[in-house]
Amino acid sequence: MTEPSAPLVPSSPGRPQASSEARFEALVAEADAAPVDGWDFSWFDGRATEERPSWGYARSLADRMARARAALDLDTGGGEVLASVPVLPALTVATESWPPNIARATELLHPRGAAVVAVREESPLPFGDRAFDLVVSRHPVTTCWEEIARVLVPGGVYFSQQVGPASVFELVEYFLGPRTARERGARDPQRARAAAEAAGLEVTDLRAERLRVEFRDIGAVVHFLRKVIWMVPGFTVAGHLPRLRSLHRLIETEGPFVAHSSRFLIEARKPDDPSTPLR
Repeated sequence: MTEPSAPLVPSSPGRPQASSEARFEALVAEADAAPVDGWDFSWFDGRATEERPSWGYARSLADRMARARAALDLDTGGGEVLASVPVLPALTVATESWPPNIARATELLHPRGAAVVAVREESPLPFGDRAFDLVVSRHPVTTCWEEIARVLVPGGVYFSQQVGPASVFELVEYFLGPRTARERGARDPQRARAAAEAAGLEVTDLRAERLRVEFRDIGAVVHFLRKVIWMVPGFTVAGHLPRLRSLHRLIETEGPFVAHSSRFLIEARKPDDPSTPLR
């Protein structure tokens, strides 16, 4: 989601209810018909906003890519983030598991000389040991630390921005009710640190932030839940009409629905191999 070019204007309390219902139906129908392939959030322009983390993932990614010889982008989505990097290594490979995203990523990345490899979620990576000096991922579904450590060369680096605990749970709990302490604590960055270290990597950077998110109309909510499918599993408009109508009225009378995303940045290095002779 990006900063809007202009705020949407909520309806005034004096407008007829029938008009509000017509707006609801039009906004929901538009969002329900919009394509959700790829990882492009431009559809939200003017309808939803999300603060950006202070560390600037895309800028830092570009700097690391420019210095790498062989790089792997895990869970590339539609390839949009990787395609934005000005200079890619001579060997650049991306993986993706969702077929619509694979086609989009191929279209974007092949002209840049990057290969897109279809994989199954949580399957071993189809690459040899010590194949890459840089592995990256933005918002991976899961992180298989053992596989990342295996494909990194000694001295190689894993660099990733990930979704942290209880991200956008204000919206999740609006539809699903209160979540358990275990659910709220999932994706803890300290657990990521422990898992990386257990796989033999040295964590060199770990930062976390919570960021303000605003949904300015009910269409933005529908499109978000259709696109980010793990937020409200099995979400459909038909299955959630009462809550959607209630949230539409809330936004029209009180303004944007506010939630908070959770993000953390982690960088981990594979130790140098002491058995490798100096050159």
